[in-house]
Amino acid sequence: MAVILNEFETSSGSTAYNKEQDDNATWEQYLERRNLVLQFLHSNLSVHHLQHHQNKVELLKKCSFYLETEPKHVNVRNQNHMMHRTDVLQLIDPCQFQRMKKVGKNQTEIQLSLLTALLEQLEQGREELSCYVETWDMRTFLSRWDFIMQRLSKLSEFMETLLSLQVPGKLYVKHRLMPHADLRGTRLPNIRLSLCTKTPLIFDRKESFAHKDWAKLTWFTENQESHIEQCELHFKLLTNESQTETGYGRIQEVTSNMCIVQDLQPGRSYKFTIRRSNTQTFLCDKWQDSIILKTKTNAVEDMDSSVRAPEG
Repeated sequence: MAVILNEFETSSGSTAYNKEQDDNATWEQYLERRNLVLQFLHSNLSVHHLQHHQNKVELLKKCSFYLETEPKHVNVRNQNHMMHRTDVLQLIDPCQFQRMKKVGKNQTEIQLSLLTALLEQLEQGREELSCYVETWDMRTFLSRWDFIMQRLSKLSEFMETLLSLQVPGKLYVKHRLMPHADLRGTRLPNIRLSLCTKTPLIFDRKESFAHKDWAKLTWFTENQESHIEQCELHFKLLTNESQTETGYGRIQEVTSNMCIVQDLQPGRSYKFTIRRSNTQTFLCDKWQDSIILKTKTNAVEDMDSSVRAPEG
């Protein structure tokens, strides 16, 4: 009898020990997998990381989009069979180029829409994973691990796609862009088209001001590029303070980062908008910066402006 009792106690002790080991192994597995999700949340899906990409996408939405050609110049023969350097855009078939501009514009709009949708998916994914980590108990977490891994994998794919779409891509050229006849026997180059961007023009709020009958507008690019290009300054008179009704307006062509607008009415509000001039390779810009300035009713109202004078 004593022998049987000893065997029973030994068996019970062994079972309890094995159960404790299993519980410890399960707990360690839970902690390891939970930490894996936390690491993903604190790196790829961190609030700082997602905000960084959100800022990049918002900037991209404000950019101007263009078609870029490679090469930009080719050597062709003239009527006297002399070689000379020519801009590719002068040789490309205008109808084909217009078709490619439509393709490029459509690709740009799709790309921007996808970026917005991907950011929403990543934000939602972060909320879901955070919920799993914070509210699920150990058993639920481990039993749904395959599902969690699928979400991690899908969110990683979304992030890779987001990164790739932030860089404007190439365009597939289905038809020949350059007719044979225009090159007079010169070897046809392989023309490659791609999308490129220019950062938005933004008014300098500190340096832009209105006087009694003139205003000075200054602007810059987001990345502080020093290159000066041709721009259009649009401005119109606002006929009431609610800004719902507008009066007359003008457009002033400027090759600078500053413009003086004269012949304004005293004591009136004007809305100024800056944008790049339309060029042959321009595709679209969805956003332009605007600023509203009100001219003075009397020159002495602004003592700081008394020493300022229009420069031209």
